[in-house]
Amino acid sequence: MSKGPGLFSDIGKKAKDLLTRDYISDQKFSVSTYSDAGVVLTSTAVKKGGLSTGDIAALYKYKNVTFDVKVDTESNISTIVTLNEIVPSTKTIASVKIPDHNSGKLEVQYFHDHATLTTAVALNQNPFVDVSATIGTPSIAFGAEAGYDTTSGNFTKYAAGISVTKPDSFASIILGDKGDSIRASYVHHLDQFKKSAAVGEITRRFSTNENTFTVGGSYAIDHLTVVKGKLNNNGKLGALLQHEIIPKSLLTISGEIDTKALDRIPKFGLSVALKP
Repeated sequence: MSKGPGLFSDIGKKAKDLLTRDYISDQKFSVSTYSDAGVVLTSTAVKKGGLSTGDIAALYKYKNVTFDVKVDTESNISTIVTLNEIVPSTKTIASVKIPDHNSGKLEVQYFHDHATLTTAVALNQNPFVDVSATIGTPSIAFGAEAGYDTTSGNFTKYAAGISVTKPDSFASIILGDKGDSIRASYVHHLDQFKKSAAVGEITRRFSTNENTFTVGGSYAIDHLTVVKGKLNNNGKLGALLQHEIIPKSLLTISGEIDTKALDRIPKFGLSVALKP
């Protein structure tokens, strides 16, 4: 694939990952194993409140094709097939959930040195069409996306954004929710080895005249341990500790408290992911 401006979904992704990724409020345990045929099997159990769920996933790669199949405790089967470079500079993704046959979707991504284009179509009697595009370079990119319901003839979504990437920082602005919200974010690495980073994000929703401001950061204590924290103007304070207990296997502990309602029970999450 080319080293172009990236997908529209990549705009603001650095800040989003720092502020949301690995923050959990449930208990999760997963184990991965590798078969001689090259299949990766992952068993996951999740306990949230008094409800326990789980799934088994199988991932197999053959040349430029990837098969990803997941079966959950309610016998729902999700299948994703990804084909790389069938046509030069493209990626094709087909997905379906059984027994919900109307969930089928076909997505094609095209990558160019100065532009990317993504088209997704639902494979059912009342298909929707999603289109997104970006133009620019790896340093600066402009993008837009739109969703169209062919049955009603209405746009289900439209958004536009811009991102600026430098060696030690990332900035983005996204006008989304059909023009009802604007989100600006900034990530800055505080050292040349990128062990620490600070992030700030502000979201304005015009229909409710509401502003949400969030600050956070991450710090790599060593090559095995990372700590993260975040706080927003609503008083929600979150923190997590992630440690690589053995190579590729992670232990994650996270928590969240409402500093404006300290009488409420804090939320805690625990995740253990074991890989050989």
